[in-house]
Amino acid sequence: MTEAKVRRMTIADYDACADIWIAGGLPYKPDGRDSRERIARELIQPSSIFLIAEIGGKVVGVVLGTHDGRKVWGNRLGVHPDHQRRGIGSALLGEMERIGDAMGLLVCAALVENDNEASRAMLVKMGYVGHGELTYYVKKKTEGS
Repeated sequence: MTEAKVRRMTIADYDACADIWIAGGLPYKPDGRDSRERIARELIQPSSIFLIAEIGGKVVGVVLGTHDGRKVWGNRLGVHPDHQRRGIGSALLGEMERIGDAMGLLVCAALVENDNEASRAMLVKMGYVGHGELTYYVKKKTEGS
């Protein structure tokens, strides 16, 4: 594993995180849920576990973790393509899990698109179990959500 330092995200990391999502081909909604203003507001919520990984002071990975008091959710996990397959995504999720453990949360979960084989394989390697019997439903308040 590449030695990446994992720490809490700050709003100063926003542009680097957006660059990672774009470079990785992940959905990015800068006028909706991924706007700087929205991320800044979410960062200060007690339910947020927003983490970044950096190497040599450069942000190379991000996960927007949250919790609902029962379960930790890993969202928007991204590692810059130049740094993938080096354990950085696992390090981010591992730290998110440790924070959840310290809060007494016993379940960690993530939603992954069906065609994202790399993320699915990483989660299985980390001990996550897929539940194919679940269907994700969403009700969006705006198109950019």
